[in-house]
Amino acid sequence: MTKQVDVIIIGAGIAGSSSAIELARQGHRTLLLDRQQFPRHKTCGEFMSPETKEMLEHLSIHLLEMEKMPSSMDHARITMPDGGEIEAPLPGFAYGISRYELDQKLHQQARVAGAEIMTKATIISIQQLENRDYEVEVKQGNERICYQAKAVIGAHGSKKLRGTSSEEGLRDKTIYVGVKSHYKGIDIPARVELYFCDGGYVGISPIENETVNVAALLTLDSVQGSGKSVTEILQAAAMSNPNLAVRIAEGEAVEGTQVSVAPLHLSNLPEPWSDYPHIGDAMMVIPPLCGDGMSIALRSSILCARWTDVYLKGEIDYATWQSEYTLEAHREFAQLLRRARTIQNLAFAKANRFYPALARIFPGLANYVVKATRLTEMR
Repeated sequence: MTKQVDVIIIGAGIAGSSSAIELARQGHRTLLLDRQQFPRHKTCGEFMSPETKEMLEHLSIHLLEMEKMPSSMDHARITMPDGGEIEAPLPGFAYGISRYELDQKLHQQARVAGAEIMTKATIISIQQLENRDYEVEVKQGNERICYQAKAVIGAHGSKKLRGTSSEEGLRDKTIYVGVKSHYKGIDIPARVELYFCDGGYVGISPIENETVNVAALLTLDSVQGSGKSVTEILQAAAMSNPNLAVRIAEGEAVEGTQVSVAPLHLSNLPEPWSDYPHIGDAMMVIPPLCGDGMSIALRSSILCARWTDVYLKGEIDYATWQSEYTLEAHREFAQLLRRARTIQNLAFAKANRFYPALARIFPGLANYVVKATRLTEMR
């Protein structure tokens, strides 16, 4: 027996949940799938740039009214391995909130809107039928369920689903590892701190409950031999930046918050579509240095939901759905990604030890870099 829905969204993180809220509100039968159980901790910087507040409020989520109040930040500090520092104000208040809390709030809103959420669900296969509808086979526990939907949206992160493929050159060949742990006892002011170290960087930012999030992006080569646990990897990375080592030593890791992801490849170009539209990290993995991944997840989900809504209503055909979302996604994100990759390459250049001195000589330089990696307000 095949169950009928209007749209299936694969991945129940920020991007997938946001699209589910938008489409369910429009009256579409929306199914949100994820292979993991929620709530769960996620490898993420948990830093929400000022643009995210506007988009969350569009989804009727008000950060400052949440039961667990997020932390706020108004500036950033970058610390180089030799101790040099760069400080820059953020263009407005940024917020720190764990994915454990935010994902729960998004799921709550999705259910209120009428979406069905199925977790611990594995995608067995996705097939596109002659009429352009999709047939998706799902396994949950010992049960196999077949769904048919007019639309599928991929919000499954950077890893491809079995049986799907991408064009060559869309992702960088460098292999990274992402790790994250919450810490108690690190007293941090209203700022995000970024520490450069051998093979990458580590970000520290306050979240809820007087806790900080410590997240790192490191090359695979640099973490080999560092130990198997997340805390061991973070401690090993801190050995090449004395200020980071002092910072981490101030606190104690919160048990159960350690997660990692690998292999991770940064995007060279956005990929809005393959066999179906992509949103969030499935569309584009931006260097975490630029701190805008969560706002990109939100923005891409809202853009995709708009085009999917008019397609489901029969106002445009499949080819227009694909071409218009692809065009708008490239227009919205391609230049942002190019600027972010340029800044990432400059950050890893051998001359990076001179950047603090340049920032002192040209005080507007750091401000420009911060603004260059931000999305504009929604139109």
